[in-house]
Amino acid sequence: MNYKWRHNKRYNSYSEHFKKIFGERVQKVSVDAGFTCPNRDGALAYQGCTYCNNNAFNPSYCTPEKSINLQIKEGIEFHKNRYRRANKYLVYFQPYSNTYAPVELLKELFNEALTFPGIIGLVIGTRPDCIDDEKLEYFKYLSKQHYIIIEYGIESCYNNTLKKINRRHTFEQSLEAIEKTARYGINVGAHMIFGLPGETKKDMINEVEILSSLPLNNIKFHQLQIIKNTVIASEYQESPEKFSLFTLNKYVDFIVEFIQKLNPDFIIERFSGEVPPRFLVAPDWGLIRNDRINILIEKKLEEFDTWQGKYYNL
Repeated sequence: MNYKWRHNKRYNSYSEHFKKIFGERVQKVSVDAGFTCPNRDGALAYQGCTYCNNNAFNPSYCTPEKSINLQIKEGIEFHKNRYRRANKYLVYFQPYSNTYAPVELLKELFNEALTFPGIIGLVIGTRPDCIDDEKLEYFKYLSKQHYIIIEYGIESCYNNTLKKINRRHTFEQSLEAIEKTARYGINVGAHMIFGLPGETKKDMINEVEILSSLPLNNIKFHQLQIIKNTVIASEYQESPEKFSLFTLNKYVDFIVEFIQKLNPDFIIERFSGEVPPRFLVAPDWGLIRNDRINILIEKKLEEFDTWQGKYYNL
């Protein structure tokens, strides 16, 4: 099969995409620049999203008490010891909302990261209500010389779900931010969570058509994980019957069904979330890692002779 993305995987793989662009492996290095969130500092609310505990996915070296340069240095060393060596890196501004500050402060932090040797670009995670034209003009400027992508937390296409999980923004705001960012010529990513309270499988499958129409470059999927010290963990412990968490096998089947209808131009960055077991309440998938889940999905795609976008409708 000659796939549109011109490599042998049955989906538009993030790692393969970067190998094609840059000719080699590119590794992300997370940093914590000390940002907060309007959903935590009182601008919108104080509790934050019901599922959120940033400590569950922050690497040990990643702390705002350290400078950006020091975090990058330690992050590169961390990846050299744990993974295959890379020569090119993207700095991932990950925790909280990384455009939630005046543009002058953003310039200071992001320029510091981009001057570090071996850094070729930035991944900037944020909320759709934390962007404006002044910031987008700056990112457009950076994009002329570096790889820049703004990753928006959409999480769900349904406003009733967003309200339940206390996102404090609407899907319409996500749509506006994505479309505006794309008009500036900046790469756009999106983050989605599957299995949120009240959503049926049909609801989630129906999201593929909505997402496929958006001007996205990258997309990232996570299964809902109940993390300790979150509001949703309390809700789950009080009424677990109200949750329909995916088992591993059902999630693999769901992802295969979903991406068959997904826009084949979208680069899939990841299929699933992963947190240290000490943080996890549910679901219990054992100690399986994301790379193994990817293999299970690839095998299922091969078993059913299907691929990303096979049933995509323009």
